[in-house]
Amino acid sequence: MLALRLPEDIENRLTALAKATGRTKTYYAREAILTHLEDLEDAYMAEAAYMRFKASGEKGIPLEDVMKEYDLEY
Repeated sequence: MLALRLPEDIENRLTALAKATGRTKTYYAREAILTHLEDLEDAYMAEAAYMRFKASGEKGIPLEDVMKEYDLEY
């Protein structure tokens, strides 16, 4: 079970959408979470990986070098 507080303007939009479509606010909140959860997970994982890379002191490889190595247009 999840309970969340939304800003009034978002709550109003959600209510209007639910009324206009005959679906529940819960339906749309669930759909929004399911749609965006993977993107959020990816973003946080990428940020954590970047922070580990920065902390490691390892030298990065310039994009131009990678593109040349794999014969890709830059």
